[in-house]
Parts: sequence; structure tokens; C-alpha cells
Amino acid sequence: MAFFLLAILILSLHALPSIGCPVGCRCYSLTVECGSMGLRDIPLHVLPSAQTIFLQDNAIGQIRLSDFSQLGHLHYLYLQNNSISALEPGAFQSQGQLLELALNGNRIHLVTADMFRGLEHLRILYLAGNDITRLQDYTFRGLQRLQELHLQQNSIEMLGDQALVGLSSLALLDLSRNNLHTIGPATLRPLVSLQVLRVTDNPWRCDCALHWLRSWIDEEGQRLLSSAERRLVCSEPPRLSHLSLVEVPLNSLVCIPPLVQLEPRRLAVRLGESLRVSCHASGYPRPQVTWRKASQGKVQLSPRGLVQDLGGVGTRFDPDTGSGMLFLSNVTVAHAGLYECEAWNAGGVARVTFQLAINSSSSSSWSPASYAPSWPRLRSNRPTSSDVSREPLYALGSMAFSALGAATQTAIAIGISLLALTALLLVAMIYSRHRQRQKDTDDKEESILYVNDYSDGPTTFAQLEEYRDERGHEMYVLNRAKPVLPPSTTAATTTLGYQQQEGLSPTKPQIEPDIRTMRRMAGEGGEAEPVTAEAEGLFLNHTGLFLDSQIAYEIHC
Repeated sequence: MAFFLLAILILSLHALPSIGCPVGCRCYSLTVECGSMGLRDIPLHVLPSAQTIFLQDNAIGQIRLSDFSQLGHLHYLYLQNNSISALEPGAFQSQGQLLELALNGNRIHLVTADMFRGLEHLRILYLAGNDITRLQDYTFRGLQRLQELHLQQNSIEMLGDQALVGLSSLALLDLSRNNLHTIGPATLRPLVSLQVLRVTDNPWRCDCALHWLRSWIDEEGQRLLSSAERRLVCSEPPRLSHLSLVEVPLNSLVCIPPLVQLEPRRLAVRLGESLRVSCHASGYPRPQVTWRKASQGKVQLSPRGLVQDLGGVGTRFDPDTGSGMLFLSNVTVAHAGLYECEAWNAGGVARVTFQLAINSSSSSSWSPASYAPSWPRLRSNRPTSSDVSREPLYALGSMAFSALGAATQTAIAIGISLLALTALLLVAMIYSRHRQRQKDTDDKEESILYVNDYSDGPTTFAQLEEYRDERGHEMYVLNRAKPVLPPSTTAATTTLGYQQQEGLSPTKPQIEPDIRTMRRMAGEGGEAEPVTAEAEGLFLNHTGLFLDSQIAYEIHC
């Protein structure tokens, strides 16, 4: 029996080292040293009475809820330079006596209040060298006794106004070497015990949001900032870059309030369609844009099937990625109502409302123009009916002219005016050329005369001859053998046996005495027979006139 008890005692003595000190670690009284061992998890069998544990420079990836649940006497825990990216909520809730926690040099990107639950006596917290981008409100609210908070060498871009609430005992805050552009006075207000503030090596945007910090540095900052810490270098705007904030005049720290552009302002869609509306905002610094549902009251159905929100109490914010895009898929009656696009920066806040109406009618003949002409209907990409287009959502061609913005309408009107002016100039040019050609033609034919508005060819008085017989009958004869423009002469002109002298009218020809007219009158009912005259080349026609037989004549009575 004694031998059996001795064996049990020997086995117990051999088991104690394995329970009190993990394999490969070095243990000294209440201290466990397991650094640089390539560990991927928190080692087991650590003595529960241990007060200090070194686990730095390993490959630990996460902290689970059970990893330290048996180590309630820990005062110092060093986990720096690992690969920790996740900590389960309440992972340190059993460490109520912990004074110092080192989590620097890991891959933590999100810090929440649940991570530090139960650490009421924590004095120093190292979170430097992680991937933290922002600190949410009330992150450190349970650390009332924290004296040092090291957040340097992260990627923190924004600090919420309530992010440091609860740190009433904090004496040192290190925010250097982050991506901070601005910081508000409300952020530092809870730090009533602050003695050291480090905010250098950040890309500060020197605008109106830092006006307070510029004044604060000249007053209280003298106590909290060293001479080197007071040199906060501006990164933007460009005109102030590379200048220290204390060197910038207060009147140069300005902002441009946001200006919101939203087109269209009203829209009607059918049930089941999808909707995308973009809200653009300009200003300096660049405004942040979000959408929210401005009203959520009762709805009513109009005679044409349009559902409109009547308004009501309460507001509901719709999720937004910050891009200023409102996206609604599979639209229902509940989506009808007023939406609000809100843009804000340090210079102010701007809001624009957007009204959405839902067409609950299933008829494909519904047109938004029958209810509100200025509400363009979206083209749906859903095959809900035969007349619904499958073109991309929110096609510009589907918008009514009255729904366009003032700038767009002005541009279209100017374009139409320019086209009309171009057309008028073209018509004037064509008319001018036509008149010029007509004038040129008239100049060429100004010597051509026409008789009694009739002509079968060019005619002048040189070809026109008038004859009168003994009975007084008049006739006009065109002599085609004569040139249109005969050469001018001062001599008397002889025409068919008649001599026309200067100054005498062609209607009173003088008969030459050497021309004898011989005529033989026929009996009753008979015809006058032509009798040859003594002048060669003449013949006597039935009217009793001698005409040249060698010339073609046209006779007009």
C-alpha cells in the first residue's frame, strides 16, 4: 500500500510542470514567457495564478472567449506583434485585475466596446500599428481608469464626437501617424485629465473645421503640446500645404457649404420596377451624402392608380453607401412618398427632397403624362408587359422636357435656336444667289424685245416690218434673213421696193417711182393672179404686194 502511494506522489510531481508551464515556455514564479515560439493559438495549461504572460512575436490569429477564462489573476498581458485580426466579444471579461494590455502590431481593423468588457482597472492600452480606420462612438466607455491610450501608426481617418467618452482618467493620447484630416472640439472634451496629446504626422485639412484647434493651440495647447507637437503641417488645400497650422491666419481657414443637385425631383414608377436616383453634392471639404425616407404615413390611391404618401410622423433612414445613390428594387406601395438627399460638411448642411409615386395599375396603357406631365416614367428592365422597354434602367430618353433641369432646358433651347438661325442663313444665301443669276440673265438679254408679250424667238425692230395695202389693211412681217443687230448706217434703207428715209415713220412708206405695181383684178368670185413685175426677184401675192422671193417671211395680222 505504501508503494502504491509513493508511485502516485511521484507521478503527481512529474505532472506539475506540464500544468504550471506550457511546453517550450519559460516560467518564473508568477510569470510565463512564451514569446517567439511560432505559436498559432494561446497555449494551454498555464498556471491559473500567473500574473504576467508574454506571448509576443508569435503567429496567433484570434483571441477566443475561452483562451483566458481561467486566468483571473492576470495583471500584464503582452500580445504584440502577432497576426490577431479578431477578438471575440468578452474575450477579457475574466481579467478584472488586468492593468496593461498590449495588442500593438497586429491586424485589428475594428475596435468595439465589447472587446474591452470587464477591464475596469486597465491602465495602459496599446493598439498602435494595427489597421484601424475609424473609432466608433463609446468604444472606450468601460475604461474609466485608463491612463494611456496608444493609437499611433494606424489608418484612422475619422474620430466620432463620442468616440472617447468615458476616458475621464486619460492622461496620454497618441494619435500620431494616422490619416486624420480633421478633429472636432467635442472629441477632446471628455478628456478632462489629458496631459499629453500627440497628433503630428497626419494629413490635416486646414479649413474652418480646424479653426478651433488653431485657437486652442495658442491657449490650452501650450500645456499639452510640445514645441514639436504644435507644428501640425497642413496637407490641403494646396494654397496652404506645407504650412504649419499655427502659421495660417484664422481668416484663411474657410469652408464652402454644400450644394446639392438632384434631377429629376419627382418620378412615377410601376409596381415591381427598380429605381436608381443619383444625388450629387459639391462643396469644400467634399460633402458626405446620404438618403433618408422623409415620411412614412398613410397612402392613398388616386383615380389613375398612382399611390402617393400622405405624410406622417417618424422618419426612417434608408441604407446608403455614401455614394449619393438611392437604389430601390422591386418597388412596392410602401416605397411611395418623400425622400430626402442630405449633404453635409464642416461648412453646413443642404437637403433636397425627391417625391416617388407608385402606379399600382396593371394596365399597360397608363402614361405618367395623364397624371403629372412632369413626372417621367422609368423604363423597366423587367418583362412585366409588352410595352415595357428592356433598355437599361433610367434611360434619359424617357424623361419629359419639363422634368429636366433649368440648365438642361436652356441648353436645348439654345441648340434649337442655333439650328433655326443656321437654316435662315442658308435660305438667305440660296435666295441671294438666285437673284444674282437672274440679274446676270437680264443683262445679257436687255437688247431683246418681245412683241405683245409673245415671241417665238429673239426679235428686234430691224426684223419687224409693217405693210399697208391700198384698202388700209395693216400687217407685220418678220424678215428672218436680216441680222438681229444690223450695223448702224446713216444712208437711207430700202425695203422691198420701199425707201424709208430718216425721220419718217415706218408706217408711211414712200413708193419708189421705178417700181410699178401691176395688178389684175379677178372677176366676181375670182382670184387675183400674180403678175411678174419689172423688178427682178419680186412676186405679187394675193394682197397685191410685191415681196422678195428669196427671203422667208412670217406674217402676223
